[in-house]
Amino acid sequence: MTAPRSSELLAKAYAAAPQGRMANPRLLIDQTLKAGAEIALDEGQARHVGTVLRLDAGDGLRVFNARDGEWRATVSTKTKRGMSVRIEALLREARATPDLDLLFAPVKRHATDLIVEKAAELGVRRIRPIITQRTIAETVRIDRLQSIAREAAEQTERFDAPEICEPLSLARALDGWDASRPLIYADEAGDATPLLQALSIWTAGVPPANAGGPCKLAVLIGPEGGFTPEERRMLRALTHVIPVSLGPRILRAETAAIAALSVVQSAWGDWREA
Repeated sequence: MTAPRSSELLAKAYAAAPQGRMANPRLLIDQTLKAGAEIALDEGQARHVGTVLRLDAGDGLRVFNARDGEWRATVSTKTKRGMSVRIEALLREARATPDLDLLFAPVKRHATDLIVEKAAELGVRRIRPIITQRTIAETVRIDRLQSIAREAAEQTERFDAPEICEPLSLARALDGWDASRPLIYADEAGDATPLLQALSIWTAGVPPANAGGPCKLAVLIGPEGGFTPEERRMLRALTHVIPVSLGPRILRAETAAIAALSVVQSAWGDWREA
């Protein structure tokens, strides 16, 4: 038996939730949102709303972006040529995610997709593919990763989709790095300070990121096989790089990214907020 696709599962979840936040699905729209506006959906959005979510004219949904917030809307037209929605009322003002970057060495396609999806769910603002000496992925489909990030944003109640940056070599990324943004580097050698302990020391006595605490941070996850000795020396030579250990076990790249981001959001990011 073929496993159901995530879009099919999402459609069933919406259908089974008559009330609450999932009762009306969310759609990220880059155009200006204001009461009374009629907005034509692009081909991909129309297919998602009409075919995956099975919405018809008169059905409700929520539309949002990082500028205008989240609005109640209604499907106003649905034809073979396309769909449009009517913007009705503001539901929530926009709120920024913490200024958190994820740098990661691309791995196999499924694992890379998972990293991007979970980074979006965990509130990362930017995702930066980094090419290291042991990176195995030959190509990075930016358009594909952008699509994954947008879908994750729609499902997780955030107001923006993470920015997906063009791939850079590790050396080039470090050469142009903003030293005011500390870079937490997961060192698989295991001789660094445990991540939670390092964050506890670094954030002692300061409020969450969105309440005046350290306002910029980045996490770096290496490739399968880890960083080379040369890359480790390059990283550890920089004063704004914080080497950390992710525990006594060797983690897969996707597991390391999810684990590190979860701890960072808990100790520094918006998980600390009421």
